[in-house]
Amino acid sequence: MITEYHAKYYANELVRRAAHGDIDKISAALFDAAVDINPHQIEAALFAFKSPLSKGVLLADEVGLGKTIEAGLVLCQYWAERKRRLLVICPSSLRKQWSLELKEKFNLPNVILETKNYNQEKKMGKTMPFEQDSIVITSFNFASSKKTDLKSVQWDLVVIDEAHKLRNVYRSSNRTGQNLKWALEGRKKLLLTATPLQNSLLELYGLSTLISDHIFGDIKAFRENYVNDGNLEELKERLKTFCKRTLRSQVLEYIRYTERHPLTQKFRATDEEQELYEAISAFLQREDTYSIPKSQRTLTTLILRKLLASSSRAVEQTLETIRDRLLDIKKGIIRDLNLEDLMDEDQAILAEEDRDELEMDEEGAEESAVESCEETIDLKKIDAEIAEVERFISMARGIRVDTKSKALLKALEVGFRKMEELGAKRKALIFTESRRTQDYLKQFLEANGYKGKIVLFNGSNSDKESTEIYKEWCKKNEGTGRISGSRVADKRAALVEYFRDHAEIMIATESAAEGVNLQFCSLVVNYDLPWNPQRIEQRIGRCHRYGQQHDVVVINFLNERNEADCRVYQLLEEKFNLFNGVFGASDAVLGSIESGVDFERKILKIYQQCRTPKEIEEAFKALQAEMEEKIKSKMDRARTVLLENFDEDVHQRLRFELEATSSRLDRFEKMFWQLTRFILKDDADFDDSALSFYLKKPYGNLTEAGKYYLVSKKRKDMEGRIIYRLSHPLGEHVLERGLNLLTPPAKVRFDITNHPVKISVVEQLKGQTGYMILTKLTIQSFDKEEYLLFSGFTASGEPLDQEICEKIMLCQGQVMERKNLPAFAVQKLLQESERFCEATVSRVMEANNKFFKEEQERLQKWADDLIQASEKELEDIKVRLRELNRQARLATTTEEQHRIQLQIAEIEKQKKAKRRRIFEVEDEILEKRDALIKDLEMKMMQKVEKETLFMIEWEII
Repeated sequence: MITEYHAKYYANELVRRAAHGDIDKISAALFDAAVDINPHQIEAALFAFKSPLSKGVLLADEVGLGKTIEAGLVLCQYWAERKRRLLVICPSSLRKQWSLELKEKFNLPNVILETKNYNQEKKMGKTMPFEQDSIVITSFNFASSKKTDLKSVQWDLVVIDEAHKLRNVYRSSNRTGQNLKWALEGRKKLLLTATPLQNSLLELYGLSTLISDHIFGDIKAFRENYVNDGNLEELKERLKTFCKRTLRSQVLEYIRYTERHPLTQKFRATDEEQELYEAISAFLQREDTYSIPKSQRTLTTLILRKLLASSSRAVEQTLETIRDRLLDIKKGIIRDLNLEDLMDEDQAILAEEDRDELEMDEEGAEESAVESCEETIDLKKIDAEIAEVERFISMARGIRVDTKSKALLKALEVGFRKMEELGAKRKALIFTESRRTQDYLKQFLEANGYKGKIVLFNGSNSDKESTEIYKEWCKKNEGTGRISGSRVADKRAALVEYFRDHAEIMIATESAAEGVNLQFCSLVVNYDLPWNPQRIEQRIGRCHRYGQQHDVVVINFLNERNEADCRVYQLLEEKFNLFNGVFGASDAVLGSIESGVDFERKILKIYQQCRTPKEIEEAFKALQAEMEEKIKSKMDRARTVLLENFDEDVHQRLRFELEATSSRLDRFEKMFWQLTRFILKDDADFDDSALSFYLKKPYGNLTEAGKYYLVSKKRKDMEGRIIYRLSHPLGEHVLERGLNLLTPPAKVRFDITNHPVKISVVEQLKGQTGYMILTKLTIQSFDKEEYLLFSGFTASGEPLDQEICEKIMLCQGQVMERKNLPAFAVQKLLQESERFCEATVSRVMEANNKFFKEEQERLQKWADDLIQASEKELEDIKVRLRELNRQARLATTTEEQHRIQLQIAEIEKQKKAKRRRIFEVEDEILEKRDALIKDLEMKMMQKVEKETLFMIEWEII
């Protein structure tokens, strides 16, 4: 058993704030994470803590390497250090995914802040809804709209995911970027993107200004030094200070990637289906209809096109919505289409931000004359249109079973046979863009051999079966700590687990493409194929991701009678390479699409404007050529030079990182387990073999009685259990009690004889006695650092170093007696401790000097950039003058000579003014640089505190 002296040491070590760049800096985060951590992720997290003076970093790993995990480690460490003003800004479609990842993998409390709960908190009297006791997650648009609120919070860290969306922040037209930059100025930032450089080097400049305006000079200087001059090697060196990128090819030693195998399920629409498609398609190509409001034309047409390709059931019910609106118009009731009804009451057809983008584009569209003026309604025309829509509804109802759904039975048969060959589970994830199609497919498959084997997943998950599954899940997990309290999140978890453990098929809308991990499934069926490659990659990525043990089969449906559908598929398959290979679409390819919805709009334009196969082919050829030009841009070489050759020693370094981390985590786990056993010895029954304990009674409101399991990377099946870790309320309670233990002077006997592993340096002390002191040294400079310093000696006066004392404290012990130590021993221990503290302070000062010089050099380069830019402007004026003087010498007429001389006089004035301004600018820049350096010097002033945690006499047996 350990003693209170062990416990106090362990508690302080577990919460100690280590120095920047030290692996111990993120030990708490690594230990708390309920996920396998790869060495490149550890390295990335340490890079974020590289310097206490850094204003932030850019983590730019390729897709699939776990940037969310890297950011999670950083957030977890901040949380452990009680720095809890934390903000995550991401695309709205990724908010749920972030929330689930932080909760499940890191046990970090978080809240998604959006208009609804923001307004609720305001109504309840909370003036600052962004100030939470949790990590705040919000979207780009919402954060931008609340920029004043954001600025008033002293954020400890801001994580910006998909940061490339803000890469044009240097442009005044980029409102969202400008708003966020202003609101978050001076806050430490962690930027995440797989595509930091797509079309222009200026994108790197834009991302750097989000972190700090003092990394590069102004945009003129950056353009001159790197865009015009093309000095990529120098730019690469400067990028190294704030940008970290790992390639998938560099980590194949640690991560096993499985393959993608594409299968195309072709089908031929029946004559009835083709007739319905062509009739509605022609109807949508008309621009003078009452059915589609001008203010919603693009969005409505896009939705209808997608539903038309989905199922006759989906299009039938949507047509009924349109008909009802037409009947209202006939009565004089003018209203827009209810897009939620149109989209099956599920935001499946378009992602939220895509829909917002289209709606904003159409905000300025004029209302059509027939909709705004009651007297201009042509009753004959509207009756004819109602009759036309009624005919479409009748045609759709006449199609009882879609040819496409019959093809699904064949596709599943082929897919499951392939799963058997691969040794994978009989699981299929079917994606549709329509809730109505989803319901239809469930009924159809249940009638064809799959009854009791299907689970649905959509935006509401409100059907009877899903509700029952959720109730059973809650019952099963009662008292386990797995129920989060969020009905939406818990229901999603319940449906995923039901799919994993019971069902064979999950039929999902686009809601399952976000924030759901389904590595246990290896068959993805795109029943409805989106036009947006980014969304297709999201879908496949639910299954084809880190942790997938089998190759993933991707089945896509293709209507052979639809020329446009065939060309869309060809484009997605051949140019975007979405469906095969190890990695699917590359970052560069996906990043070439500025906006997913913009790409969909281009395809919609082809559907709307092209009527013959030849027109369709020509239009798609043009789109393909445009995409090829974007994908194979001149930035290819720049990307390679700047982002793909940062470090030749990456393999060796990652291997070392893995070994060092494994050793530290093992020590960390043992300390936490032993501390818990000591603190809870009277309140819990422990099972060392399972690293679990049964807590007999709760501690306060935040903990509950029950069985707890220590968080572990080795045990995969942790569901249905209360996971015990540092950040759990019970873990925090144990740490707090350990830190506050009373440890008066005493004699402690340490047992090396029965220690489970050999510790040679301690065995050499067997039979000896001596004295030991543990001092906590806190240094407050650029950041707060804490050191636990051991000093000691044997009874014969031989000194004990830090390592020997630490290893003695790993042995079990027993307090023999409380007693005051001899005066000579106390004096000598205090002297040794003082020397050790002074040496440590000197070492920290040296490290801080290094950080200071790096920051000083960075500020000098920033100043040089600005000065060079001013000098370049003067040089350009001189060049212009030389050219004018040359022209003056060659002038053939007095008039021409006079005109040129006037220009020369004007340019001479500019030259003198610019020369004067250069001196002024130089003084201003250097003054600003010196002020920034002086501020650094002030921060460098150290405040040192020392606390003796205990002094003991020791004996080794």
